[in-house]
Amino acid sequence: MSFAGINYVAVVVAAVAGFFAGALWYGALGRHWAAALGKSRDDLKPTPGPFITSAVALLVMAYVLAGTIGHLGAVTWSNGAIAGAMLWAGFVITSLAVNYAFQGARRVLVLIDGGHWLIVLVLMGLIIGTIGL
Repeated sequence: MSFAGINYVAVVVAAVAGFFAGALWYGALGRHWAAALGKSRDDLKPTPGPFITSAVALLVMAYVLAGTIGHLGAVTWSNGAIAGAMLWAGFVITSLAVNYAFQGARRVLVLIDGGHWLIVLVLMGLIIGTIGL
């Protein structure tokens, strides 16, 4: 099932995997993340809005990553992982670092959030590269 070279099954599987990776990451580091924000876990009551935003953003991210991997040539698990890591290094961690620096956020917040997005993008790249376009 593909359109213009994008395998939508791979995109959805990658987005779902990214969502669950985030759940595991922040499940393990949630206390440290909240502390870096200067909040307690009780201050951060879950509501549906951020989860819906996350799901939509992950679908868009997986779609764009699939398109990028497709433009690299050979669609392989290694090219997928490399593409995810390169996009993270070039766009995600740099954006987080700049935004958090101007916000005066604690550096540990960059590490926690940046680590999350590195895992998500590499995992998505592995999945998209393995399933193929």
